[in-house]
Amino acid sequence: RLYYKIVLRARDRQWEEEQLTQLCDRYAPLTPQTQILHAHSPNTPAVEKFLRQQKPSIVIARCKTLLKPSIFTIPSHGTFVLHPGICPEYRNAHGCFWALAKDDLDKVGMTLLRIDKGVDTGPVYGYFRCGYDETTDSHIIIQQKVVLDNLDALGARLLEIHAGQAKPLDTAGRPSGEWGQPWLTAFWAWRRRAARRKTFADRAPVP
Repeated sequence: RLYYKIVLRARDRQWEEEQLTQLCDRYAPLTPQTQILHAHSPNTPAVEKFLRQQKPSIVIARCKTLLKPSIFTIPSHGTFVLHPGICPEYRNAHGCFWALAKDDLDKVGMTLLRIDKGVDTGPVYGYFRCGYDETTDSHIIIQQKVVLDNLDALGARLLEIHAGQAKPLDTAGRPSGEWGQPWLTAFWAWRRRAARRKTFADRAPVP
């Protein structure tokens, strides 16, 4: 965390600010009719009351807090997370990082997941991926890109879920792993391998 704060965070923040500006240009601002509740936690009684009053069909949870069943069961079609990792192999925090650290490049992506009582164990409704440069993009930027680059596809999938046209993917029999915070040694090892891959790709003859 200290290394990220000193070396990577400033560049990531600048990139995020640029992306936010582009999103504000792309999408219209919220209307005065849009109801907003500010709360210190998504699990408070005030949030539960607010959600029950709104009667949402679908909720997207963009938080690191594990939601209580009394919260995530309110929407009629479920509460969903945009999980930064391919589930069930890379559950919990920083799935993109650990897929990169383990050289499991086919599993670098995001999972649209319906919340249940487990930790990222609910039904999977889609996998989404993006282009990235593993020699320069941090794991934070990669897991942000995999959302921002797929907003239209995510919107379409959520509409399919609402219409009852989308079915969960079959993940039976696949290994399941719960991961934690990134390790500095794993980060350096990943970047060394990424640099070697890029050097090899640059030297490869063009057909």
